[in-house]
Amino acid sequence: MAKISARKDNNKLFFSFNYQGKRYRETTTLNDTKSNRKKLNSKLKLLEAALSLDSFNYMDFFPNSQTGKKLAENNDSDDNTSSLGIQTVLFEEYIIEWLEVNQINWRKSHAINILGMVNKYYLPAFGEKVIGNITRSDLLKFRTTLTKVPGRNGRESLTNNTINKIMDPLRRIFEEAADRYQFTTPFIRIKPLKIPKSDVQPFSINEVTRIIDTVRPDYRLYYTVRFFTGLRTGEIDGLKWKYVDFEHRLIKIRETVVAGEESYTKTDSSQRDVFMSEPVYDALQAQFKITYQQSKFVFCQKNGELIDHNNVTKRVWYPLLKRLSLEKRRPYQTRHTAATLWLASGESPEWIAKQMGHSTTEMLFKVYSRYVPNLTRRDGSAMDKLLSDAIGGSNA
Repeated sequence: MAKISARKDNNKLFFSFNYQGKRYRETTTLNDTKSNRKKLNSKLKLLEAALSLDSFNYMDFFPNSQTGKKLAENNDSDDNTSSLGIQTVLFEEYIIEWLEVNQINWRKSHAINILGMVNKYYLPAFGEKVIGNITRSDLLKFRTTLTKVPGRNGRESLTNNTINKIMDPLRRIFEEAADRYQFTTPFIRIKPLKIPKSDVQPFSINEVTRIIDTVRPDYRLYYTVRFFTGLRTGEIDGLKWKYVDFEHRLIKIRETVVAGEESYTKTDSSQRDVFMSEPVYDALQAQFKITYQQSKFVFCQKNGELIDHNNVTKRVWYPLLKRLSLEKRRPYQTRHTAATLWLASGESPEWIAKQMGHSTTEMLFKVYSRYVPNLTRRDGSAMDKLLSDAIGGSNA
C-alpha cells in the first residue's frame, strides 16, 4: 500500500509505502495543495504498480534518495535492511497501519475508544518520532505525564486504572512493531500501576423494595428485572422479546448493547440462560402487554428505540437515590445486589456463577466472599422464597 501524505512540520508532501516488509517514506519539495497532489498521483499509481508486480527499484523512483543509496550499497545485508526500515518508520505512520489491521477484530465502541486514545495521547507524544528510536525512558515519561492529566467528574488526575487502560494498547503496538521490524520492544519491565481494590456496594433487600416501590411507574418493571436477574446494563437495555422464554421461565442472553450499538455479549461465557424468579416473571408478563407490539426490545423508549442509559441514569436513577436518602451508586450495583441476594438466600455458587455469566466461581468468591454463607441449593427456589417473603410483606 502506497499513499501521499503531508508532513506536519513543513506541509511538504511525501510518499509512504511498504517495500520488502518495511515502511519507507520519501519527502518531496511540493507543498500540500490540491494541484500538487494531482501531479504526484500518476507517480503514486506507477509506484503501487511496481510494488505489486515486485519490479520496484528504489533508485528508479527516487534517484536522489539517501535511503535508496544505502539500500543499493547494502542490498545483500538483511540486517542492514531491517535497520533502515526501523530508521525510516515514524510512529504516526505505523499506527495507521496498526489500526487498519486490528480494527476488523474490534467492536465499534472499542475501535472508537482506541482511536480516541491514539489522537489524544499517543500521537502528541510519539507521532513524529521514529518508532524504533522510542525508548523505555520515553514510555515512562509518557506515563508520568498522564498522571497530570485532569480526570473526569472534577478529579485532579486520571485514575491508575484509566492510565493502565491507556498504556495497555501502547504495549501491544510496540510488541507488534518490534516483531515486524526486528527490534527489541522498549515496553519492558513496565508494570501496570496498582489499582486500589474497590468494594461492591449492593443494596439490601429492604432498600431494593423501597426503590421499586418509589421509582417512576414507567421504570418499575425495568428495575425489578435489573435487581433480580443480575443482568449487565447492556444486556437488559438490549434484551429482545425473541430471547424471553416464558414457557421455560428463561431469559436468553445472546446480545448486548455497547455505545448504542447492538453487539455480541461481553464474553463467550456471557452467553447464558437466566432463570426468572417469580417477581421477574410477573414483571416481564406485565411489560409484554406494554411493548411487545411496539418494539423488538423489551424495554424501550416511547418510539420503540433503544433506551439511552446515560439519560435514564441521570434523570431517573440518581434523583431516585437522592429522594430516598440512599448513597449515590452506579446502576451496575443492581448486578452486585442480585449476586448477594442469591448468596444470602442459599443458592449454589456454581448456579449463581452461571446466572451472572462467569465461566467459574472464582470471581464470585473473590468479589462477594463476605456474603457467602453455607450454600446448598442450586435451583433458584430459595431466591423465590426470599423475594416472596420480602416483597409480599412490603405490599401487605
